[in-house]
Amino acid sequence: MDVAVNIYKAYDIRGVYGSELTELIVYKTARALAQLLQAEQPGKLLTIVLGADMRVSSPALHQHVQQGLSDEGCQVVNVGLVSTPAFYFAVAKYGYDGGIMISASHNPPQYNGLKMVRAGGVPISKDTGIITIRDAVVADTAFGTTKTPGQVSSRDDIVAADVAYALEFCQNQSKIKPFKIVADAANGMGATYLAELFKHLPGQLLPMNFKLDGTFPAHEADPFKAENNRSLMERVVAEQADLGIATDGDGDRIFFIDNEGQLIEPAIIRGLMAQILLQQQPGATICYDIRPGKITYDMIVAAGGKPSVTKVGHSLIKEQAIAEGAIFAGESSGHFFVKMDHGMFEAPCIVTLKLLEYFSAHHGTSADQVRSFRTYFHSGEINSTVRDVSAVMTAITQRYSSAAKAVSQLDGITIEYPNYWFNVRASNTEPLLRLNLEAVSADICATKTAELLAVIRGS
Repeated sequence: MDVAVNIYKAYDIRGVYGSELTELIVYKTARALAQLLQAEQPGKLLTIVLGADMRVSSPALHQHVQQGLSDEGCQVVNVGLVSTPAFYFAVAKYGYDGGIMISASHNPPQYNGLKMVRAGGVPISKDTGIITIRDAVVADTAFGTTKTPGQVSSRDDIVAADVAYALEFCQNQSKIKPFKIVADAANGMGATYLAELFKHLPGQLLPMNFKLDGTFPAHEADPFKAENNRSLMERVVAEQADLGIATDGDGDRIFFIDNEGQLIEPAIIRGLMAQILLQQQPGATICYDIRPGKITYDMIVAAGGKPSVTKVGHSLIKEQAIAEGAIFAGESSGHFFVKMDHGMFEAPCIVTLKLLEYFSAHHGTSADQVRSFRTYFHSGEINSTVRDVSAVMTAITQRYSSAAKAVSQLDGITIEYPNYWFNVRASNTEPLLRLNLEAVSADICATKTAELLAVIRGS
């Protein structure tokens, strides 16, 4: 069987439906996951959670993933259309043995994929199982016979239960002011938990693109790209709203817009969350990815926390955060992870509640409250296609490292000077280099970004 091995990525499985990602591929991938988990817990009858997003291809893939799990003798618990965070919640909160979420996150409509976890919602990444699963599918030698089929059951209470837990975790929602909030779910799964959450809160929710639609008719479901937030930003200003919220396709990334229609950078959001949670657990560890966002470090240190830098990628951040006992972790792309009594994974409802409590307790608008944290200037993530990734990385290292304040090769290369710092890392799947640069002034940011791009692009 021909297998597009490139779909097995560092954090999940993702490809174009019908050509790279087929019903047969996901069927065998599901069986390979079941075999992996069974080998780790020999003799145990496993119960696996199965969730899906609203993509057009999800129902067909769902049927074959379910069949693959059942054919390996697993009990299957269908949790229906859920966000990825609600899927994690289902696996962890109710003590199931693992799970598969059918989703391609923010990718265009023609894509779909699988996110896989162990018990506790612990991610399965490239180094902790995805390669083993890929190799089993490629070898195609372990799927000839089936076991006694496992039973299939369903649950439709997960979204409500996830929100209820978030409300219990935060406890202070009675202190939240009656804000006017505009939320753009991009026709994705964030609409499910935002609609449920705001049933329990004062104020007014103005929904945008809450109808689940896997063709994404309004815009691409990726709020990391500024162009996808323009209509939300304009609506926040036009409505004189207090805040805007944007979520991605599967709802595991969340972004916030201030009342002036400006993005509150994820680096500031994770810094605020760190300070909020450090009040409850002083001195605790906070993780964040290596892409520039120095305000996060500043805010953690100011609150007496222990900052810990991770590689980029939601699975890799979670794995390190769990290993280090961190109480919170944040990724520059809008993934925010909270340590709960049943696991650590994305918890956008908790993040939303905590921020609303914070904005309620402090004077001024949301823009007023975050203004003092906008101390650095960022290039944004800039992608460049290169012929020889290794040669370009060597050239950057040779040119910039000798006089640098600090150099790290944790993920790509990160080089720090007193007035600017940057990270350059290779894409996992394409001949791309990704540049993120930050500086103490707009001029330095623009100058050094142009300088680095000239090196990267050979001009």
